[in-house]
Amino acid sequence: MSTSCSGNCSSCGETCSSRTSEQTSFIAPLNDASSVNKVIGIVSGKGGVGKSLVTSMLAVKMRNKGYKTAILDADITGPSIPTAFGLGNDGVGMAPGNLMVPATTATGIEVMSANLLLDSETDPVIWRGPVIAGAVKQFWQETLWENVDYMFVDMPPGTGDVPLTVFQSLPVNGIVIVTSPQELVSMIVAKAVNMAKKMNIPILGVVENMSYVECPDCGRKISIFGESRIEEVGRGYGLPVLARIPINPEIAGAVDAGKVEYLEMPYLDQAAEAVEAI
Repeated sequence: MSTSCSGNCSSCGETCSSRTSEQTSFIAPLNDASSVNKVIGIVSGKGGVGKSLVTSMLAVKMRNKGYKTAILDADITGPSIPTAFGLGNDGVGMAPGNLMVPATTATGIEVMSANLLLDSETDPVIWRGPVIAGAVKQFWQETLWENVDYMFVDMPPGTGDVPLTVFQSLPVNGIVIVTSPQELVSMIVAKAVNMAKKMNIPILGVVENMSYVECPDCGRKISIFGESRIEEVGRGYGLPVLARIPINPEIAGAVDAGKVEYLEMPYLDQAAEAVEAI
């Protein structure tokens, strides 16, 4: 036990010997009307690397493979999932039992996000950490998730309250770490890896976003941010590189237009296989 231990295991991410068998599980049960088979977290040690893009594309990829997929947008203060799918803030309904009914995208992906509950999508969410973490648990427990095969959780960057809440309260089957090809990459991946290890969460692999630009004339891959080190970093942690997503105006345009479901996305084939193999 740490000398600074408060005795409250529910607010702690450590796995010390002082935990009792009753204390080791804080998984929040789903409501009786819901069913979620697998939960996949999409994480990163820093913001702006494309977690929401990877979350959206993986949900679409698995939907295209015939599975029922859903997205829980746990990035409460920076929710961008509804925009990627062209969902307005009137898409959430209510079901018997006072359960929220998630919005449904054009191809049938269920989405729950803070932006779907605001009067305007530009309204800021000015909440403290515990309130934000509580909202994530509400999205999990008080939403009608019907027969979902794969739920993807878009997490905020870092290792704070929300990632801790997701790892402790949701039955996470694995995570995908998203990063970018910059010098900070090893530190960013290290933070995410170390948190997952402390929480005993399996890591499926790493996705590098903004990896390169492909010349439209000759097809040569140009490394805008310098040569990628993701293979080296992956080997260092024993993690597979699941995808390298290029900088592509078509991707950005589709997301901005709310048409992410209609993107051609061969980049994530290996990532989808890793998810399917759980």
